[in-house]
Amino acid sequence: MKKFPILYHLVVMLIVLLVGALAAYLLMALGTRHYSQRTVPNFIGARIDVAKEKALQNDLQVIVNDSLHVSSYPGGVVLDQLPKGGVVVKPGRKVYVTINAIRQPMVKVPYVAGRSLRQAKNVLEMAGLTIERLVYVEDIATNYVLNQFINEEEVFEDSDIKAEKGSGVVLNVGVAGSNVAVGVPQLMGRTLTDAKNRLWETGLNVGNIEYDSDIEVTERNRAKVYWQSEFPATELTLGHSVSVRLTKDMARVEQALAEYDMALELQAQEKMRADSVAKAEQHLLDSLATLEKSQPQQTTESEDNFFF
Repeated sequence: MKKFPILYHLVVMLIVLLVGALAAYLLMALGTRHYSQRTVPNFIGARIDVAKEKALQNDLQVIVNDSLHVSSYPGGVVLDQLPKGGVVVKPGRKVYVTINAIRQPMVKVPYVAGRSLRQAKNVLEMAGLTIERLVYVEDIATNYVLNQFINEEEVFEDSDIKAEKGSGVVLNVGVAGSNVAVGVPQLMGRTLTDAKNRLWETGLNVGNIEYDSDIEVTERNRAKVYWQSEFPATELTLGHSVSVRLTKDMARVEQALAEYDMALELQAQEKMRADSVAKAEQHLLDSLATLEKSQPQQTTESEDNFFF
């Protein structure tokens, strides 16, 4: 090729360019870890310290770029992240997260004694608080709040007590007589907030709350009740607790509702059978009584001889 110097120099230049491009590509791939990749874990629902530790194990970084206050979630948990869990990224990538504020804002506890239970619940909700427990005390002021406590401290009209937003208040409620029974409301298919309100409005308390294991913390507001510890319409004394389980699987909720409807139908059939048996027995007794009245009274032989 030296006989053709122009072509020779062009080939040399082309080889140099190719080698340079290949070297630059390899150096760039090495510097950017082009052939390495990581799958971003799902940090939503995890505490921020746990999320950071898990990120380090995957050669990633967690950066808190925002915080929100959501009273229904515990403080310090991850509410959102970018990139989302499951996305494939390069090692060393930063994952930006939004966490729930660790300390909730403080609010003044309103005085609700002397109000009806419904009014007291509404006032507490407007203040950012909720009911922790209803305690029924025998008193002529039925269904009225007699006194209230928060963190075991009684709240008076002139009290200046503050508590974290979302805290629960214990209400002592009056009831005329003892062992007053109420029917358990139907809770299946409701959110936890709706279920709590139905129980409190009925005069019952919220017992244990369980979620399916696959429900993230941020999904709990959308979960629905599919099981309750006491069957609807069962009579319980005021202040009794009812536990619930929640799921995000709507098929499970629909199955629970279908089983509930079937149970109601069986109860109705049993009641119809019982009523029919009772009516038949009463009809037989009435027939026997009528037959007995229609028969003439027979006198004994000694009674007949008495008149002769």
